[in-house]
Amino acid sequence: MKQFKKILSFELKNYLNNKVFVGITVFLAVVMAIIMFFPRISEAIGGGTSDQPSDRPVMLISVGDSVEGGSLRAVFQNVFADYNVQSADSVEQISEAISSENAECAFVIDSYTSYTYYVNDLSINDTNAQIADSLMLELYRMNAMNELGISPEQVESIMSQTIEHKTEILSKDQFENFFYTYIMIFALYMVILLYGQMVATNVATEKSSRAMELLITSAKPNSMMFGKVIASCLAGLIQLICVFGSAILFYKLNESYWADNQIIGSIFNMPVDLLLYMLLFFVLGFFVYAFLYGAVGSTASKLEDINTSVMPITMLFIAGFFVVMFSLGSGTVDSTLMKVCSYIPFTSPMAMFTRIAMSAVSAYEIVISVIILLASVFGIGILSARVYRVGVLLYGTTPKIGAVLKATFGADRNK
Repeated sequence: MKQFKKILSFELKNYLNNKVFVGITVFLAVVMAIIMFFPRISEAIGGGTSDQPSDRPVMLISVGDSVEGGSLRAVFQNVFADYNVQSADSVEQISEAISSENAECAFVIDSYTSYTYYVNDLSINDTNAQIADSLMLELYRMNAMNELGISPEQVESIMSQTIEHKTEILSKDQFENFFYTYIMIFALYMVILLYGQMVATNVATEKSSRAMELLITSAKPNSMMFGKVIASCLAGLIQLICVFGSAILFYKLNESYWADNQIIGSIFNMPVDLLLYMLLFFVLGFFVYAFLYGAVGSTASKLEDINTSVMPITMLFIAGFFVVMFSLGSGTVDSTLMKVCSYIPFTSPMAMFTRIAMSAVSAYEIVISVIILLASVFGIGILSARVYRVGVLLYGTTPKIGAVLKATFGADRNK
């Protein structure tokens, strides 16, 4: 235990004193501050003049003889409040204005049921035509009812009638939970790839300097492996706490400016139980892969061989990541594949947390998944320590997996 504490303290200090580690943490915290303060800064810079028509993009309207132009222009201005709606006399004027960027778009309305939408470059996010479809359909129905002798008051009553409905959620609101689930999975993805690679690189660096020959004779492999992995996990958690903690702090300072943003609100109002599940699966998932990265790093003969050596582990993790992200995006988080992945230690940290956040999962399923994951952490950790003990003393060409395992278990039998 004394050796373990010394190694843990030494490795953790290396992370915290690393200028790159500190720089990245500070940079991400600053980015969070900029994002959270953006509405406040934008409002201060805008000075409240953004609602003036001269500051809004121009939308041109050309109306045929069968349509009342003045009233229609007023209706369009009300619906398209982000635009400065102006009248145009001809298609030629519209084309010239859009081509010269004096106008962003235009509608040439032939009748209540026919119009042409003009735009220079059609963006994938452009919904003006869909909005105009709904608007023109409503105007057509109002005009038709007027022609049939229905009074304007009756028309307004009919068109303004709303449908009331209630939604009773018996399990989980997937839309509300989607965003922080996505952030947790993506954060786990980035931390495992980054810190797992760092564990493997640190082991290979020590091995290449031949310092490992002295270390391996003065400290137990289990203490060294667990000390390195837990130190990297603590460093990752400290970095995440600093980044997301600063984001929460800056959000609270600007909460009123984000009041209308449902996505941001759902992210920063994560239930406490989900936060605890997130930390549990995050830590256990990190341990599983960090132990594997450390073991594989010990078998690399040269530092340049690290990327090749860890590629199978990285591909395994990426495959699991894509399975979870596809299920999350498609809403099929309770598919057979996801249920199976919830009990496989290489995918369960992401798969089970996603199912807990996005659907109803029985308590016994969570318990079984956590037990399997805990057992896997200790099993993989002990096996990785044994591989580590043998791998760090193997120099020359990169040994094959079979040779490493044979040497590992052969050493145990010779004791």
